[in-house]
Amino acid sequence: MTWTEKIKESTTYLRSQGIPDCSVGIVLGTGLGDLVQQMEIHKVVAYEAIPHLPEPTMEFHKGRLLYGTLAKKEVLVLEGRFHKYEGYSDQEITFPVRLLQAMGVHHLLISNAAGAINLTYNKGELMLIEDHINLQGGSPLAYQGNADLGPKFVDMSEPYSSLLQEKALKIAQAEKLTLHQGVYASVVGPQLETRAEYRYLKIIGADAVGMSTVPEVIVANQLDMQVLAFSVLTDLCDPDHLKPIDIEDIMAMAKKAEQSLIKIVLKLIPQL
Repeated sequence: MTWTEKIKESTTYLRSQGIPDCSVGIVLGTGLGDLVQQMEIHKVVAYEAIPHLPEPTMEFHKGRLLYGTLAKKEVLVLEGRFHKYEGYSDQEITFPVRLLQAMGVHHLLISNAAGAINLTYNKGELMLIEDHINLQGGSPLAYQGNADLGPKFVDMSEPYSSLLQEKALKIAQAEKLTLHQGVYASVVGPQLETRAEYRYLKIIGADAVGMSTVPEVIVANQLDMQVLAFSVLTDLCDPDHLKPIDIEDIMAMAKKAEQSLIKIVLKLIPQL
């Protein structure tokens, strides 16, 4: 079965569940589920029920597709994503984005948890991704039999919508919220970086590092979607004062930063 056939089968199933096309889609990253509390949820579908959609293996990813109303606008929300370190292919990782586009999504909002390479940032703050560096060693476009999924040579001169970034920055300023702008580096993981790797990431221009998002953004650009992405900064990647990972603190910082993200998204959604 081709990926096009899989997408068709998945969308047919979602529509059979009473889920209509929506123009706005949201992908929620690690520990970022509080936005859902702001929704009027009309329908919940577990990933495992959707044909051809894998089930997340990470405990902080619930694995649900939500259809509902957010800021008086109908949206589709993916609560959880897939990662290369889980053993999934680039095509499996990005299948949810293709599914959202097939369900009418044109504006795609993405969130992730990331470590701050830029040491002028603080834990618990928010970064607007203005560009990225793909260090995952592959591309969701680099495989045979994908001619019917979109153009192969996708322009990445503006992977994140400058118009949407401008709107988000204006909202953050009006709400007096800290919103950094920076470059996100995407690595495979799941191990965190060494001191030498953090130094390398700083040298090549990264402001934050994580293990997701970039494959999804590449496919979203192939599909001509307008993308806006945020990193919640959960830890400081200081190679000279590196400390062992503290999952509880990382999750607490994700929740802290998410509150700013929620305020921005609630103001932004009506403008889409």
